[in-house]
Amino acid sequence: MTRIAICGAAGRMGRALIHAVDARTDVILAAAIERTGNSLIGTDAGEMAALSPKGVKINQSLASQIDLVDVIIDFTSPEATIANIALCRQEGKGIVIGTTGLNEAQKHLLIEASHDIPIVYSGNYSVGVNVSLKLLELAAKAFGDTVDVDVLEAHHRFKVDAPSGTALMMGEAVASALGRDLKDVACYAREGHTGARDRKTIGFQSIRGGDIVGDHTVYFMGEGERVEIRHVATSRMNFANGAVRAAAWLKTRSAGLYDMRDVLGLK
Repeated sequence: MTRIAICGAAGRMGRALIHAVDARTDVILAAAIERTGNSLIGTDAGEMAALSPKGVKINQSLASQIDLVDVIIDFTSPEATIANIALCRQEGKGIVIGTTGLNEAQKHLLIEASHDIPIVYSGNYSVGVNVSLKLLELAAKAFGDTVDVDVLEAHHRFKVDAPSGTALMMGEAVASALGRDLKDVACYAREGHTGARDRKTIGFQSIRGGDIVGDHTVYFMGEGERVEIRHVATSRMNFANGAVRAAAWLKTRSAGLYDMRDVLGLK
């Protein structure tokens, strides 16, 4: 039985994660953490998520609960995630990270911590998205330099980062398959008289509005044909189920940095 702590428990993803834990028989909710000052601190995590009581009160301190858990699932903010990674490293706990928007320095700290503890870090925990990444690699290798590639993503109006972590994962999958470095070929804006595009670039376009959970399409655009690989999420439960699956998988792993494709055996 894997004992799980959920950081960001009162948020939309946090509540979905509680439901995902409740649906499995090999994991148990051992701690639920929220930021200091949240009005739900002290309430039962199960009742907060519209489930039966779980006997787990929402707490503001992961450090006070760390001995109760095996693996932490963190869908919070970059700053909170880095602090939680440091605590997990100190206490020898595994952590599943779904936080997006980490900068290069924060990613470097994450990589350093993975030398001492097992970490799953993914821009998207959906099984479907990770299958799509495999398909993108296959398509990129087949087309090579004969097509132009763009990524279009859409999310709800409250999402604070763009492009999405999933869009960047998709761009990285294509770039890697083509032997390119995404940092060198990514194009995040087109405006004015841009001239003909460089075929080696990978474009990104972001839409924000309404309650869109997640919609990603990668276009492989050639002369006379176009291939589109699309993934549409209609519920956060697919992300939550994948993250909990990753947590159960991580419990028996040694130190290292993993992603969802490791969890699914797609590598």
